[in-house]
Amino acid sequence: MRFGGAVIVSLPMNFFEALFLGIIQGITEFLPISSSGHLIVAEQYMHLPVADLQSFDVAVHFGTLLTILVYFRKDIGKLLVAFGQMIAKKSPDKEEKSLIGYLILGTIPAVLVGLFFNDFLEENFRNTTSVATMLIVIAIYFVVAEIVKRKRTVQKIGLFQAVLIGCAQAVALIPGVSRSGITISTGLVQGIRRDEAARFSFLLGSVAITAATALSVFKVMKGEFLMPSLPILLTGIVSSFLAGYASISLLMKFLKSHPLHVFAIYRILLAVVILSFF
Repeated sequence: MRFGGAVIVSLPMNFFEALFLGIIQGITEFLPISSSGHLIVAEQYMHLPVADLQSFDVAVHFGTLLTILVYFRKDIGKLLVAFGQMIAKKSPDKEEKSLIGYLILGTIPAVLVGLFFNDFLEENFRNTTSVATMLIVIAIYFVVAEIVKRKRTVQKIGLFQAVLIGCAQAVALIPGVSRSGITISTGLVQGIRRDEAARFSFLLGSVAITAATALSVFKVMKGEFLMPSLPILLTGIVSSFLAGYASISLLMKFLKSHPLHVFAIYRILLAVVILSFF
């Protein structure tokens, strides 16, 4: 069956598998433990055709995008008002205007890498061995970031910090890295508070996820991806949204007074399990 150019097929995935994967995406998208890595491992464990599930992965990422839009609705509302004032050539709040510029600049590296290297990354890094390796590498980076942060004075997010965090977000296109993890820890290295680094990370992520979702929807409509049935897609979106909201709420509270060490330990243990069983 076709919808536009997209091919709608009955992939070997049932309601409970879609629900399970949506919950995994919702929880792991915001915790710094790699959502793409967990999805790949879960899909392989359930013997699902990982290569054919890219459109489903897009759907659950859209669910977590909705989580960001709802959780940070006040921040995003202010940014939209400021952006509208800029278009109308009025004078927006200086802080909001600067933040809009930082978010745009911080998004550019991920957009460029996604446009030119996405297929390469999918073909060469979308496997359990690569995921396990990146889980360990970024876990070590967490520890280093916490050590460096103790020696740095508290900094606010500026142009240089935004670009560097944006470059870190581009690296997160490699499965197993964790977009939230590498962007938050890159903020820590520069002396930014954990909660402030997390806030900027998720606002930055909303721009990148929106762009990636739009691009993937375009590919789906062209027929480049197979598309599961609508009930399966909706199950993934709703479950990832609800699980994501609970996850981001807990993480924002946790980061106010706790380091990333517990997530580093979890990543290393998960990598060991992956290498042992897969």
